[in-house]
Amino acid sequence: MSQNMNNFINNKKSIKKFESNYHIEGMNCASCVNHVEKSLRKIPGVLEVSVNLASEKAQIQSEKKISSATIKAAVEKAGYKAIPILEEEQKDSLMPPKQKDGKWLIIFSALLSLPLILPMLLLPFSIDFALPVWTQVILASIIQFFIGRKFYISAWKALWTKSAHMDLLVVLGTSSAYGLSLYQIISHPTDVLNGKIHLYFESSAVIITLVLFGKWLEGRAKRKTTSAIRALQELKPEKARVLSNGTEVEVLLSNLKMNDIVIIKPGERIPVDGEIVEGFSQVDESLITGESLAIDKLTGDNVTGGSLNYNGLIKVKINALGAESTLSRIIRLVEQAQMAKAPIQKLVDKVSAIFIPIVLAIAIITFILWGVLSGDWEKAIINSISVMIIACPCALGLATPTSIMVGTGAAAKHGILIKDAEALEIAHAIKTVAFDKTGTITEGKPHLIRIKSIKMPEEELLAISAALQTGSEHPFAKAVLIAAQEKNIPIPKVTNTQAISGRGISATLNNKQYYLGSERLLNEFAVQIDDEYKNIVKKYADMGQSVSWLFEKKETQSILIGFLTFSDTLKEAAKEAIEHLHSLGIKTVMLTGDHLMSAQVIAKEINMDEVYSNLLPEDKVACINKLKNKLTKVAMVGDGINDAPALAAADIGIAMSSGTDAAMQAAGITLMRGNPILVSAAIEISNKTFRKIQQNLFWAFIYNIIGIPLAALGLLNPMLAGAAMAFSSVCVISNSLLLRNWRPRK
Repeated sequence: MSQNMNNFINNKKSIKKFESNYHIEGMNCASCVNHVEKSLRKIPGVLEVSVNLASEKAQIQSEKKISSATIKAAVEKAGYKAIPILEEEQKDSLMPPKQKDGKWLIIFSALLSLPLILPMLLLPFSIDFALPVWTQVILASIIQFFIGRKFYISAWKALWTKSAHMDLLVVLGTSSAYGLSLYQIISHPTDVLNGKIHLYFESSAVIITLVLFGKWLEGRAKRKTTSAIRALQELKPEKARVLSNGTEVEVLLSNLKMNDIVIIKPGERIPVDGEIVEGFSQVDESLITGESLAIDKLTGDNVTGGSLNYNGLIKVKINALGAESTLSRIIRLVEQAQMAKAPIQKLVDKVSAIFIPIVLAIAIITFILWGVLSGDWEKAIINSISVMIIACPCALGLATPTSIMVGTGAAAKHGILIKDAEALEIAHAIKTVAFDKTGTITEGKPHLIRIKSIKMPEEELLAISAALQTGSEHPFAKAVLIAAQEKNIPIPKVTNTQAISGRGISATLNNKQYYLGSERLLNEFAVQIDDEYKNIVKKYADMGQSVSWLFEKKETQSILIGFLTFSDTLKEAAKEAIEHLHSLGIKTVMLTGDHLMSAQVIAKEINMDEVYSNLLPEDKVACINKLKNKLTKVAMVGDGINDAPALAAADIGIAMSSGTDAAMQAAGITLMRGNPILVSAAIEISNKTFRKIQQNLFWAFIYNIIGIPLAALGLLNPMLAGAAMAFSSVCVISNSLLLRNWRPRK
C-alpha cells in the first residue's frame, strides 16, 4: 500500500470527535445564534459548534465527552434553554418544535387589536369613530403585557446576559409607543378626551400581533424545509415480521437481531437491509436512490430497508441494523449537511454580531436629531420606534440555513447525498471534473475476454490467476473468478498474498512467487516481452480492452507466463453525463490506472477532454493538484479505495455509493446510484442553492438598507414597519422553498 494511502487511512483513524445535539429554545434571530455559539465555544474541550436558526438545533463536537449539565448551563448563561436530543429521538431532531398555542394566541391578539385600529380603517370612509380612552388602555395592556409577555421575558434575559436580539427591539419599540400614549393621557387628559392628541396604542398592539403572526408563519415555513428528511425518516416501519421456529412473529425493529429472517409481503415496506434468501419481486428504491423504475430482485440480491416491495413475497436475511443500515446512514449524512454552515455564513455572522447595537444607535440618533431639529419629540419617538421595529435580523439568520436545508433535502430525494454545506457551496464553482474509469464511467463489471498463455496450458494460467485473486474485491478479480467457476477449474490455495497498490497482486503457490498486474508492474520487475506479444496486446488495447500480465519472479529474472484481457461496458448514461458537464462549461478529465490506448478508446467514445493513464493512487493525487494549480476548482469522481486519496485531495470528492466505504468517507458528495449523470445534477443543485443563498442575503440586506433610512426619515409608520418586519423572514424562507421543485434534468 502506498504511503499516501497509509497516511489517508491513519489520519481518518486518528480523528475522534464526540458529537452531541441539542434543541435550543428561545432563539429569534441571527444574533441569538451568535450568542449561543459564543457561549458554547467557551466550554473547555469544545472543538466545533454549529447552531442552526432554521432547525433551532445545536451540534457540538468536542475532544472529550461533555456532560449535558455543562451544555445546559452554558446555553442558559446566554439566555436560552438547551434540551438534549437522545439517539432514539433523532427522528424529529431536525424539525423545529411545534408551537403550543401560537395560532389561538394570534387570533386572540388580532381580535383585541381590531377595535384599536378600526377608527383608522373607517376614517377614509368619513366615519369618525373613537374608542373610549380607558377601553384602549385595557385592550392595549392585555396585548402588551399578557400576549406580549414572552417578548419581555426574552428581552430581560438579553439584558441580563449583556446581549441583544430581535425581542429587545420589539420590546423597546412597542413599550415606547405604549408609554408615550400613557404619558399623553396623564399629562394632557382633556386634549386626549377631546381627540386633539393622538394615542399610539394601536401601533404597539398591532406590532405585537404582526410579529407573532410573522413568527407563526415562519415556524410553519421552517418545518417545510425539513420535509425531505422527514420523508426519509417515515420510510422506517415500526415493526417487522420475523420467521421464528417456522412461525411468523411480529416484533419491534429494536428487537431484531443480525441474521434474523424477515418476511416481507407484497405492498409492504422492507424494514431492514439484508439478502433475499427466498422468493423474488420488484422493489421500488426511489426515495433512497432517486431511481424511479422498480428493480427486479432475486434470491441472493441485497435489498435496502425503506424500499417498497411490489409484487412478490420475499424472505430476507438481515445484514445491517440500526445506525449501520443504509437508510440511517443516509439520514445521518443529510442531517449533518443541513446543520453545517456554509463559508458564506461567516459574513452573515459577523454582520449579525454588530447589527442590533448599530440599530439601537441609529434609533437613539434618530430620536435626538428629530427632537432637536424639529422640536417635535413625539414624532422623534415614533420615528425611533419605526427604526427599531423595521430592523429585524431574522431574515439574515434564515437566508443561508433554509436554502441549505431545502437544497440538500431536494438533492437527497434524487439520490445525491451532500455531506456538508461547504461541499454544497464549493460544487457550484467547479470548472474541472476528473473521473476514474472503472466503475465510474464503465459498469465496473468487466468480463474476461481471452487468455493468452506462453509457458503453460491456458486452464493452468487461469487457475493460478484465480488463486492469486481469491478474496479480492477488484472488478478484474471477480471476472477471473467467475470465468474459473464457469469452466469448473479447481482453484489452488496460495500463501503470502500481498496487494500492490494500483499495480496488482502477488502470492506464493507451490514455492513459486507469482505476480499478476498491470504493465507498470511488469516494467518494475524488468520482465522481457517479445515484440510479437507487444503487438498482440497493442491490438487488444486499441479495441479498448484492458490487460493483466502474469509472471513468475525467480532469483535472477522474472519470467512472463501470459496475459489476460478484459472488456468493460460503458455506462448507458456516460456520454450524456459528459455532454451535460460540457453544457455547463466544465472540462472533463479521465484519471485511470489502465493502459493508455484502452483509456483513450473510452474517452474518445464519450468525448472526454483529457486522459491520464497508468496512474497509481499517488499519481492521481498529483494530477488533481496539477489541475488545481491552474487556479480552477476541481471535482474528483471515483468509487474505489484507490480513489480515496484523490477524492480527499480534490476541492470536492464525488463518490459512487456502489463503491467502497473509504471512497465515500473521503468524498463530500455521494451518489446513491452509480449513474454518472448525477455528477452534473449535483453541480446543478449546488448552483441553484447558492443562487438562493445570494438572493436571500440580497433581499435581507436591501430590506434593511432601504427600510432603516426610511424609518429614520419619518417616512415609515411603525405599523407598516412591523408588517414588513413580520413578513421579511417568511419571504426569505418561501424563496428557499422553491428549491423543493428542483428535478435533475433527464
